Amino acid sequence: MSIRYLRENLETRVERERKEFFSGLVNLDRRSFLKVASASMTAALGAGMAGFGSFQPMKIALGADAQGNEQSIKIAYLSDSHLYQKHINDRFANALARAVEDVNAMEEAPDFIFYGGDLAQLGQPEELDLGAEILSGLKYRDRLRIMVGEHDWYYDMGEKWQSLFGSPRWTFDLKGVRFVCLMSVNEEDFWTEAGMSPLERMKTVAGLDNQMQRPFFVGDEQIAWLEKTLADWKDDQPVIVFSHSPLYKLYKNWNFWTDDAEKVQAVLKRFQKVTVIHGHTHQVLTNKIENIHFHGLLSTAWPWPYAPEGMPEWTVQMNRSDPFNSADGCGDGEIRVNADGLVDKVYALWNRKPMLVPAAYLNEEEGAKRPDRPNLPAY
Repeated sequence: MSIRYLRENLETRVERERKEFFSGLVNLDRRSFLKVASASMTAALGAGMAGFGSFQPMKIALGADAQGNEQSIKIAYLSDSHLYQKHINDRFANALARAVEDVNAMEEAPDFIFYGGDLAQLGQPEELDLGAEILSGLKYRDRLRIMVGEHDWYYDMGEKWQSLFGSPRWTFDLKGVRFVCLMSVNEEDFWTEAGMSPLERMKTVAGLDNQMQRPFFVGDEQIAWLEKTLADWKDDQPVIVFSHSPLYKLYKNWNFWTDDAEKVQAVLKRFQKVTVIHGHTHQVLTNKIENIHFHGLLSTAWPWPYAPEGMPEWTVQMNRSDPFNSADGCGDGEIRVNADGLVDKVYALWNRKPMLVPAAYLNEEEGAKRPDRPNLPAY
């Protein structure tokens, strides 16, 4: 008599658990949502590396808070594509196209789409044109909001990028939330005295650990603009700030750092509900400084390892990336703004189950325990 072992293979399990994750977020009250969020994060970290195709379309209803109010805003995000010209490297272009397809496949239209910077790798006009062409394939491209990264800027000091996308700083209000985008990757001039060409300057900035460039900063003029922009906003009204570099000091050797971060935080700390969304770090990254919540964005190009020191205690590190799978640790996702103005962050990793980092976890609300550590933590 033969024995048949009814055991799921890894691909089947990942796809099943992905469906359960997203279906579990539909039409939940706040308390039930916290239970699903906590359980899903814990399960996601234990699953390890999957190595299979793109995630399924995100069929996420906005849920509800304890009073039955629907979550107010849904933002699709994609970031850090680092495009070369296609004849040099078409893999990154294909990855960005994959992310565009993910956004287009969302069952519910996002309120807007956010691109988190570093569209290009070396700021070349051809790279930025390619990025603009791929992003034009977004079904909701009229809802696209884009932020600049250092890789977009330092070849021609933003001339081409601004001709395509406009000002690198902007603000608007939506459904009772004020959104503000900062140009946070300014650097002191290290290139003029050294006699660098534009391409040499760009390559220096692109080498984050070369110790030749200066730390990023926002700048006093822009901090004054931020303060003026928020002057009429009440302390209890929610604020979401977009910044390519993290607006805190994480790891200076890689320029995961903003030199005047404390000055920006001083402007924001009066608000009861404030979240900073940043790109640049290519990983699941969470921090909390006093009342300010910070969330990183995934990259479509490659995942960064975690810094060897200074990691925020709130960060739930994703498992090590599979070196034999170029898409592992990459992805896109959603920023889900609750009716109370705080953010639940979805990391839709392409080859793993999605990860959810809810505002309730950072607020230490009942039922939102700290997730378990990954089974393959950073080196």
